[in-house]
Amino acid sequence: MKTITLIGAPIEEGSGRRGAAMGPTALRIAGIDTVLAELGHTVHDEGDLRPLPARDLANHAGANNLQMVAAFARELNDTVHDTARKGHVPIILGGDHALSMGSVSGMARYAHEVGRPLFVLWLDAHADFNSPSTSPSGNMHGMPVAFFCGEAEFTPILAPDRPLVDPKRVYQVGIRSVDAREREEIAEHGVNVYDMRAVDEIGMAHIMRQILDEVRASNGLLHVSLDVDFMDPEFAPGVGTTVPGGATFREAHLIMEMLCDSGLVSSLDVVELNPFLDDRGKSARILVELTASLFGRRILDRPTRSA
Repeated sequence: MKTITLIGAPIEEGSGRRGAAMGPTALRIAGIDTVLAELGHTVHDEGDLRPLPARDLANHAGANNLQMVAAFARELNDTVHDTARKGHVPIILGGDHALSMGSVSGMARYAHEVGRPLFVLWLDAHADFNSPSTSPSGNMHGMPVAFFCGEAEFTPILAPDRPLVDPKRVYQVGIRSVDAREREEIAEHGVNVYDMRAVDEIGMAHIMRQILDEVRASNGLLHVSLDVDFMDPEFAPGVGTTVPGGATFREAHLIMEMLCDSGLVSSLDVVELNPFLDDRGKSARILVELTASLFGRRILDRPTRSA
């Protein structure tokens, strides 16, 4: 059994629309703490981070709401790092995907201290490898992977000498919406991308075995970043960036069950939940169920829900 710390990150400034700030509350209402405790884990809820804007940074034309996004990145960098040092598993409740600038950076610091490589499993419809110079929108929830890999160093959000994630240790699964310039950047830096065509052709189980074998062979730590839009919007509509053709309910659970069996997961982001766009809490409940699978719920343990 694990000791899990829930960290709310009600950030919506990275996405360019309102609503994702309600995500942490929706996940709590859906019972994420209760489900994890019922599985036997010790759960601490640290509440929501409420940082003040980073006024030391000048506004940037290609990075919308930079001061607020940077404030969350700094706070999460420290909070996640300190949580991991205690031996706890940090689960970051989002909030838009810009929060991973801080959460992954904090885990990279911890991994560096313990002398182990950090791998990132990015479950998302989008590659999020933009920078202000390449982003068509300037919305920073499309930049976190480039940031924690050191390819978006346009302003001192975090220390320039911080530990970075090797792009070749980033595994993106479920990708199906990538900007043209972003595609070039991914190829140039060696990010491992399994788009939905790859999922269809070789299967989710085969992909996950390849990824887990790489992490295990390197004695790595594994950070999982789960975006609601990884799943097809038919199953999880509560997100502002829906892209048809995503993972099925069963494929998503398979990933979580295989991650649980591996014992390799050290931290988790649950991001981009926008309750304002959800269907009576459907997406929040699915995210809680997926988290439960990651932390040990088996098929035979699943309750039957009435329609």
